[in-house]
Amino acid sequence: MSVLQRLRGNPWVVLMVLCLGMFMALLDTTIVNIAIPRIIDGLDASLDEILWVINAYVLVFAALLITAGRLGDIFGQKRLFLGGMALFTVASVFCGLSRDPTQLIVARALQGVGGAMMSPQPMAIILSIFPSERRGAAFAVPGILGGLAVAAGPTLGGFLVTHFGWPSIFYVNLPVGVIALALSLLIVPDLRPGRRYRLDVSGVLLATAGLLGITFGLIEGERYDWGRVFSFVTIPEIVGAGLILMVVFLVLQYLRPEKEPLLPFSIFEDRNYALMNGVAAALGFAMLGLFLPLTIYYQSVLGLSALEAGLTIVVQPLVMMFVAPVAGSLADRMGGKYILMGGLVLFAAGMGYIDWIAGADSGRWSFLPGLIVAGVGLGFTWAPLFSVAMRDVQPRMAGVATGVLETIQELGGVLAGAVIGALLQNQLAAAMHDQAVQRAHQLPPQFRDRFVDGFGEGGLEAGTSQAGGGAEATPGVPAQVAQQLQQLAEEVFKDGFVDAMHPTLILPIAIVLLAAMSCLAIKRRKHEAQPEEQLEEAAAYR
Repeated sequence: MSVLQRLRGNPWVVLMVLCLGMFMALLDTTIVNIAIPRIIDGLDASLDEILWVINAYVLVFAALLITAGRLGDIFGQKRLFLGGMALFTVASVFCGLSRDPTQLIVARALQGVGGAMMSPQPMAIILSIFPSERRGAAFAVPGILGGLAVAAGPTLGGFLVTHFGWPSIFYVNLPVGVIALALSLLIVPDLRPGRRYRLDVSGVLLATAGLLGITFGLIEGERYDWGRVFSFVTIPEIVGAGLILMVVFLVLQYLRPEKEPLLPFSIFEDRNYALMNGVAAALGFAMLGLFLPLTIYYQSVLGLSALEAGLTIVVQPLVMMFVAPVAGSLADRMGGKYILMGGLVLFAAGMGYIDWIAGADSGRWSFLPGLIVAGVGLGFTWAPLFSVAMRDVQPRMAGVATGVLETIQELGGVLAGAVIGALLQNQLAAAMHDQAVQRAHQLPPQFRDRFVDGFGEGGLEAGTSQAGGGAEATPGVPAQVAQQLQQLAEEVFKDGFVDAMHPTLILPIAIVLLAAMSCLAIKRRKHEAQPEEQLEEAAAYR
């Protein structure tokens, strides 16, 4: 047996090769955020344009995951993985070569297509090459990579942007992508279905259009104040149209099982898989819902730089990296039910500690216990989640099952961006008004009403620059009073933000605890299939 054949026959080697491509995509999502100020300067981009640089990827990625998962089932996961990785790598080069915001937005959308093609395939391949008693440990590896990407993204991004400019964060994908493509071609097995499947074109169109409408509305709703986008079209109408299309899609998928639908409803007959979709949505909601306010808090309230904020949070993903393999092994031996429940509770407890201790003058390392506990919790979450979800899914439907699971998780994060953003904005407007009223008595009487009115509405936009800047720009304001106004405005914003953040964080924490309670309904592990049954299933798939 040749060295290449031995490598192909080792599932762990195959997994490492797959993870190289996955890591490239995961790193890109975390590395872009820190380069935003340089991109704005380099391309002379507006705030709306820079938001689309971020959102173009998310929109396309979320809309195509289910379709990409099913295409992997039909044409083979290796083909889709290689095609997605090639497109992602080429699109990364186009990102770096962009000379205006429109070019960068289009290139980011192409990255989203490539990322969606890649993302569901590794989980489906794991299901085919690992026996059930070793999948928990295998499913832990993507969790480790996710933690490593979160940890490395801000640091590596800061280094590249500082020394080589913002295009370098995209060019770095070229050597990684070429190496991952070459290794994947040589080592990843080509697992194809034993019979031909038809592609549900109407299902693809309905699902893609519906998910695009929902995702666009949730991402852009706050920016358009949940009103008109253009002409007579409003955000609620776009979201409503997306929901209607998704309902039509689901009804047709349910009524036509004999026509090989894009989404076979039979996968939801497995209670564990259905439950884990809910848990994935809760985690997607919680992670963005928790870290969106915290990221603003670290930088705008505590005054940390983006790099310092990243290095403060890095403790959590580092802990998760070390815990995830242990959780995967335990899930293989004991089943994932109680490990997953414990992980969710620990994650909620760690974030609850951070919410409890956060203040306007907190030290950056006072959050360390909460970050460690939350990291342990997340480490005990991802591997058991995928292990329980995919335990009884047939390999011929592994791609679509993974695509649905990841789509639901992605939509949970998108929903969090809309809900948490709106909740934080509303809480902040009220909290800053109250703080301004409390401090207004320190000012001369003629400035009190104007100071309070500056925080009457507008949430984040009514922060320090608006209140203080407005005071300094007004003729006739003595320098000493202007300085006092600026100082009080900063205090109002910081204390108001903390007051608004505390109740806002309760929502994602509560959702995680509800997800933990839902795990009580997880079914016990089925008896393992007999060897002849496993061989028959593998033969039918290959």
